[in-house]
Amino acid sequence: MGSEEYLLDNRAAEAGGRFDALSVIFDPVTFRHVDALGIAPGWRCWEVGAGGPSVPDGLAARVGSTGQVVATDIEIGWLADRVGAGVEVARHDVVRDAPPGDGFDLVHARLVLLHVPEREKALRRMAAALRPGGWLLVEDYDISLQTMICPDAHGPDQLLANKVKDGFRSLLSERGVDAEFGRRLPRLLRQVGLLDVSADAYFPLAMPAVGALERANIVQVRDGLVGRGFVTDTEVDAYLALIGAGRLDLATGPLVSAAGRSG
Repeated sequence: MGSEEYLLDNRAAEAGGRFDALSVIFDPVTFRHVDALGIAPGWRCWEVGAGGPSVPDGLAARVGSTGQVVATDIEIGWLADRVGAGVEVARHDVVRDAPPGDGFDLVHARLVLLHVPEREKALRRMAAALRPGGWLLVEDYDISLQTMICPDAHGPDQLLANKVKDGFRSLLSERGVDAEFGRRLPRLLRQVGLLDVSADAYFPLAMPAVGALERANIVQVRDGLVGRGFVTDTEVDAYLALIGAGRLDLATGPLVSAAGRSG
């Protein structure tokens, strides 16, 4: 996936705020799963589409000096200067490029594959990069399971928020995002030959970091929202003011975390 196809380009000024918010919201979920898989010193890990530094750094702390963490992305300019010394950063296209190593004990991707048009091909490449007994952990939204930014839509402010979010979802759909990808992950992991597949879903609601994430996203795609006629500039300004005032109980789509083991 080239950056021109990605609605939330990592080169934009808002990327740092988005990565910080995603870390606060989802790192506890990610590392609950990583730790349950038994990560230990000496493991070799590949973080696919790393974006920010928090997950690669957390993996590096767990595998220690005898392990390896490779963090890859299409665009690495933002990441390369921020990860710790225990992380190797490489520019990489998960669909087109060979895996960046000789086999991994853990391959992880969070909020990556739903944006990749050839997502099932990428999933096969990631599974093929596992060593025997290695684990693939994929975490992605299922946007269609919960479409509203304000599930408790009890007044005009919440209805405005949901209107803006509807426009945002339309922009994502135009870029080929799979709004139902999360629910398919267990089946897809089995189809690529993985064993002991399991999954769960996490649904954050009324967390301040969700507001920070939403603000970063909407500021970044504002021109697209207004230009396509989904909302007006006045409505965007009103929505951003509501977020800043902390007057909305905001949610994300459920994050499905699915893991499977190589035989």
